[in-house]
Amino acid sequence: MLDQSSTSSDKLLYLSELLSAMSLALDLTEGQSPGHCVRCCWIGTHIGQEVGLSESQISDLYYTLLLKDLGCSSNAARICQLYLTDDIQFKADFKHWNGSIPQALRFVLSHTGLKAGMAERFSAIIKVLKDQGEIATELIETRCQRGADIARMMRFSENVALGIQNLDEHWDGGGLPKKSSGTDIPIYSRIALMSQVIDVFNTASGRVAAITELDNRSGTWFHPELVEAFKKVSSSEDFWLNLSDNNLLQNICKNDPAQNAIIVDDDYLDDIAEAFSKVIDAKSPFTSGHSERVTIFTDLIAEQLGYDSETRRWLRRAALLHDIGKLGISNTILDKPGKLTDEEFEQIKMHPVHSETILKHISVFSDIAACGCRTS
Repeated sequence: MLDQSSTSSDKLLYLSELLSAMSLALDLTEGQSPGHCVRCCWIGTHIGQEVGLSESQISDLYYTLLLKDLGCSSNAARICQLYLTDDIQFKADFKHWNGSIPQALRFVLSHTGLKAGMAERFSAIIKVLKDQGEIATELIETRCQRGADIARMMRFSENVALGIQNLDEHWDGGGLPKKSSGTDIPIYSRIALMSQVIDVFNTASGRVAAITELDNRSGTWFHPELVEAFKKVSSSEDFWLNLSDNNLLQNICKNDPAQNAIIVDDDYLDDIAEAFSKVIDAKSPFTSGHSERVTIFTDLIAEQLGYDSETRRWLRRAALLHDIGKLGISNTILDKPGKLTDEEFEQIKMHPVHSETILKHISVFSDIAACGCRTS
């Protein structure tokens, strides 16, 4: 649940509206179809209700599901560096990996250095295969720890932070980064990982494929009790119809466990904008601290121009969020040392459009959406 101890009554913000819109940016980074985190939220909260979680637990689960990928940008550059590949496509395809050694070998061979020279590709493959365990641990630990830290910045509870931090742990102890097992893994993490796999396989191949994948991983990746709970709630045709409903985003917002609008002050909105900026700037080592610096320069200029405090605050938020659309651009383009091709430059030019699309879904940030689009 959200820690509201430091908020006061100034503006109304529907927390579900904020998180669902933010999750659209995270979906871009993970190479998932828009609404992935929202669909995971629908799936996971139904599982939580079926196994008898309390109201407060469902609330923590709800936010964990929407924010599970908060740290997803933090390992993108490292993936490109190690595998010499498109990080977004890599992440999208990796979610289909079931943990088997043969599939891991095929994955490495089919995703490493495809556009690199033969010698460079061969060298990268050898390094990845040699250090595979260490590399996987590094990438997942970076992602999960960063996500948990940002959740704390956004004033979410420690339960939510730990739910995100332990997302990739498996029931049998074969997950990462700590190899936790059984009930040592937070219930929120167990449900979130399972919900993620359900959505990935259902979106790609349909419900039968999703359920088959759950059965194959029951007892290894997943708690068998949770697998059975999902089968029970998904036995209704209405479950699947609602999951594919174009109004799912609105339905998720209506089912916000907080029930009513969260009352926040301007300081809290500033914290949210700053948290967004941390996700954005983590995408590339070349943009580390970029949004913060742009914000400082923007505020200095606004001060010199004599703008009032309210306008300066509005401009600071616009500066912090102006690059959020870059989350949808591959690091092979963002970090490319040489000249971009025409096709690559066209992709770069799409990032302000992504920024506007994301921000206009958030009522309290919608007035800066066009500003971000024009300044990027």
